[in-house]
Amino acid sequence: MKPSAVTKSRQHPFIAEASSRLGWDDQLAAAFDYAGNLKQADKSIPHCIDVARRVLEMGSDRDAVIATLLSDPGLRGQLDGKTIEKEFGSKIAQLTQGVNQLNTLKDGSPAHIDSPEQAEKLRRLLMAVISDVRVMLIKLCYRVERLRLLKHGDYELRRRIARETLDIYAPLANRLGMGLLKWELEDLAFRALEPLVYKRIASLLEEKRSERETFIEKFTAQLEGLLKEQEIEASVQGRVKHIVSIWRKMQRKNLEFHELFDVRAVRVLVDSVADCYAVLGVVHTTWQHIPKEFDDYIANPKENGYRSLHTAVVADDGKIVEVQIRTHEMHENSELGVASHWRYKEGVRLDRRMEASIAQMRDLLQGSAEEVSDAMSEISTELSSDRVYVFTPKGQIIDIPQGGTPLDFAYSIHTQVGHRCRGAKVNGRIVNLTTVLQTGDEVEILTTRESRPSRDWMNKNLGFIKSAGTRSKVRNWFNHQDFEQNLLDGKAIYDRTLSKYSIHDADLKQVVAHFKRKDADQFFADIGRGLITSAQILGYLQTEPQKDPFKKVKKETRAPTSKDEVSIHGVGNLMTQFGRCCKPVPGDAIVGFITVNSGITIHKRSCSNILALPEEKRQRLIEVEWGHQNGSVYPVEVSMTAYQRTGLMQDISTILANLKINLLNINSSTNKDDQMVYTRLTIEIHSVDELVTIIDKLSQLPNVQDVRRIA
Repeated sequence: MKPSAVTKSRQHPFIAEASSRLGWDDQLAAAFDYAGNLKQADKSIPHCIDVARRVLEMGSDRDAVIATLLSDPGLRGQLDGKTIEKEFGSKIAQLTQGVNQLNTLKDGSPAHIDSPEQAEKLRRLLMAVISDVRVMLIKLCYRVERLRLLKHGDYELRRRIARETLDIYAPLANRLGMGLLKWELEDLAFRALEPLVYKRIASLLEEKRSERETFIEKFTAQLEGLLKEQEIEASVQGRVKHIVSIWRKMQRKNLEFHELFDVRAVRVLVDSVADCYAVLGVVHTTWQHIPKEFDDYIANPKENGYRSLHTAVVADDGKIVEVQIRTHEMHENSELGVASHWRYKEGVRLDRRMEASIAQMRDLLQGSAEEVSDAMSEISTELSSDRVYVFTPKGQIIDIPQGGTPLDFAYSIHTQVGHRCRGAKVNGRIVNLTTVLQTGDEVEILTTRESRPSRDWMNKNLGFIKSAGTRSKVRNWFNHQDFEQNLLDGKAIYDRTLSKYSIHDADLKQVVAHFKRKDADQFFADIGRGLITSAQILGYLQTEPQKDPFKKVKKETRAPTSKDEVSIHGVGNLMTQFGRCCKPVPGDAIVGFITVNSGITIHKRSCSNILALPEEKRQRLIEVEWGHQNGSVYPVEVSMTAYQRTGLMQDISTILANLKINLLNINSSTNKDDQMVYTRLTIEIHSVDELVTIIDKLSQLPNVQDVRRIA
């Protein structure tokens, strides 16, 4: 900075205050210079310097104050993340990015906070997207300052922002233990929503303020003297009652202002439970208590664990005073811990993981910047580990399982929306239906007039659907379709499965009997409906012996399980090798053949060489099974037939790269007469399951007609 700029910065009241609290800081002055040049065209939008002053008053550190100055919406076009990181460091850049991320989420609208469930989803979304608890502190301070300027906005804006504040931000401030911000948010929002009621209660409080304060001081001094006489160590404080709290109690109990007992209230904090009851005895002995206003939440805690003694007494001049008595530990739990008021006042269901994460955030607010930075990423991950919160175009929030896709989102909105889904836009861009959604995304579903789910959606390997509920809805749709069409579709799927995996000897009657269907037609129809999958058929055919040779294999006592890739029944420590003719991989049904000089050769049960063994050699077959896998890879060959098109080889390479599959060899030829491309791939895989995924993915490529394993 230039000397003149430094001098100018030092003279500003904000910088003077910040310097007195945090010490002089060139980066703070530089951030202030950026902020000081901003002009606020909209008077209903707070200036970042005013927000930073509030953040400073909350006792936050320099990084949070600087990030507040740099996250003004007016600076987004001037300062990008790289510039901020270069000038102010990575920590401040991350804080600024977090605030900007919250500010770019949708503003409040009736569409997404029209129910307690929607409000809770939005609160969870906000907590899940932040990577530093100070981001939420800055956001809440920004909201307080915006509420103060709402008088400059139009009627609809005032109501929208105020409603969102009461539903979303005030409860978040309460959960984080920011009591001062919570009451300011509620009172300012209530003033915008109910200005006449607010003014009436405020005037009633103002009329009685000096009288009330004098009365409370006198009552507090008298009670402190009595407790000192009884040698009870206690802290006695007047308890402020805010306008929103007064109004809610008047509404809940149908009372007038003069009928409220707790406008005049004190709180007594002591060291032990015994002292709580001792104080209660002193209070009830000295003043007449009102029996119906006495509650013992120590002996009978509330369901959420809240503990305290509540009573109301008539003071010497006939005025009623509410007295709360609790230990310091009870008070801490009441305000910040497991028994915090927010749960029963908001009326939301207890979520222990959410509560634990919020408690950690409250603790972090009292810690150092390093502690905050180290722990927040873990908390944020925990909050979002089960669900993802995404927006509809109208602002409604839908929660789907972690890893959910646009199809999960569509079926969460309505079953018919899912059935008619043909595409999706995420944040304004068209994406594949297998795209994994992230918290904060805005998703728009593109639909057709008719319901036409794809059978591929039910294939877990293709990644269209994460939720079991969504998959069930798709399956049910196919269950209600025409039987004849299901029959034809199922027959085609069955034949294609056998062809893909070179299974030529399947006994259809045995397969039908295994799946407990009355006949082949019912079996094929259930395949068409999705009730029987290709994976189930393949699993049965690859594990069920189909040929006579295996009936003569002796079932001997199994040797102790080894760490080898193949375990051999009855013996151990024999040399094994894999047959080059069929190239078995983990997951294949296998059998061993005892050679003369080379130990045991492992073949697939469906290997043509094994099936063609003469009778005299079948005695050399031995039972084997896959042992503990150690990450080994196995070469397999896959053939692929497709119509010629530009980019086919690139698409194949992309799929294999995304699946992290090593390609050993590729041979391709084109028939110019029919424009068909014949490709032979040699790849390395870990198991049959991995091979199934690869074949399914390759089969989905445009123009591809057939993909199968060569064995």
